[in-house]
Amino acid sequence: MKYRRSDFPEGFLFGTATSSYQIEGHAYGGAGRTHWDDYAATPGNVVRAENGAVACDHFHRYESDLDLVAAAGFDCYRFSTSWARVMPDGKTVNPGGLDFYDRLTDAMLERGIKPCATLYHWELPSPLADKGGWRNRDIADHFAEFTETIMSRIGDRMYSVAPINEPWCVAWLSHFMGLQAPGIRDIRATARAMHHVLLAHGRSIEVMRGLGVQNLGGVFNFEWSTPADDSEATRAAADRYDGIYNRWFLGGVFKGEYPKNVLEGLEPHMPANWQDDMTLISQKVDWCGINYYTRKVIAANNEPWPHLQEVEGPLPKTLMGWEIYPEGLYNFLTRTAKEYTGDLPLYVTENGLASPDVIEDGAVNDQPRIDYLDDHMHSVKRALDEGVPVNGYYIWSLMDNYEWSLGYEKRFGLVHVDFDSLARTPKASYHALAKALKD
Repeated sequence: MKYRRSDFPEGFLFGTATSSYQIEGHAYGGAGRTHWDDYAATPGNVVRAENGAVACDHFHRYESDLDLVAAAGFDCYRFSTSWARVMPDGKTVNPGGLDFYDRLTDAMLERGIKPCATLYHWELPSPLADKGGWRNRDIADHFAEFTETIMSRIGDRMYSVAPINEPWCVAWLSHFMGLQAPGIRDIRATARAMHHVLLAHGRSIEVMRGLGVQNLGGVFNFEWSTPADDSEATRAAADRYDGIYNRWFLGGVFKGEYPKNVLEGLEPHMPANWQDDMTLISQKVDWCGINYYTRKVIAANNEPWPHLQEVEGPLPKTLMGWEIYPEGLYNFLTRTAKEYTGDLPLYVTENGLASPDVIEDGAVNDQPRIDYLDDHMHSVKRALDEGVPVNGYYIWSLMDNYEWSLGYEKRFGLVHVDFDSLARTPKASYHALAKALKD
């Protein structure tokens, strides 16, 4: 790799990330059914109807997996807790679920790894989905109860905690586009989910403050929005996309307001008196996490609001079909600090590449991933050199895993997983990073 630990400031943190449903094996340990199990069981939603029942069997293999995190020299491990593992019906506690995260936390600390928890990475218990899920305002109180249950057990040992991973995916992707669980395409459901996911964030932060949990933040996903041409209609469409994807969630948490060009479409469908929630949503957090992978080229169309569509861009693409655009990470780091967070620490909480990795002669040569990470580290370094308070960079993902609607086909891992034998094979990118983090 071009970059080394020594190229970054003293105390800059390097980490890797995973999520519970994608790696643990949800068939084990008394975990309850989730809306992802239901979504995957519906024909046409997921490649080969694959689900997270076994995944990477991290539930049984977590110690050897954490050995890989430690051997690479990572400072931090960003993991998520499964609501349905801890509370299978969304409210009744499963002691085995709490015990698992207790063991997992201690195993990190024993290896000198900082535990960085995300409480929710999309595995909503099915009984709560039956009650409307993220469309139902009560979800915020249910999530607060889950927060209190899990953080009363492990919160004292966390380096950092964020309530919800990627609220855009929880709300828009899943309720407007219908591409993830629960697979709804309904603007009224979307407006409610867009608000309730942030209300749940606010309630969770409130609960954790009350418990004395430290270093609380939010994790948001971003896509840089590029107009397909210079027409006024196209520029307005790209700005709406930016508002929906990026500014809605940052604006809610850091300014207590939603962008006007998004409210033009969503306000008629918003829950009653939603404005009264903005103080709770925008209470103080200690840091902001940025998940970044790509940009989108946006054009206007004549369909109903939001009057936009994605068009194919000219840049090289990953196996996901996503353009490789490192400039977008620099843009988000600088814009977020300038317009939303000021001196608050920023972390790149996810960044990574999917590629068609295969084992040849016992090794996996994933040079495109090394190049991708180097190019995005350059964007981080560029922002740092301009005074942006970036405190860490976490790579998605530690290992190949269940990639949601795409099943087990798309490989993001630094470690290859054979999904038949579940054998782990560190890739060239893993070895390159291990060397870079020692220098």
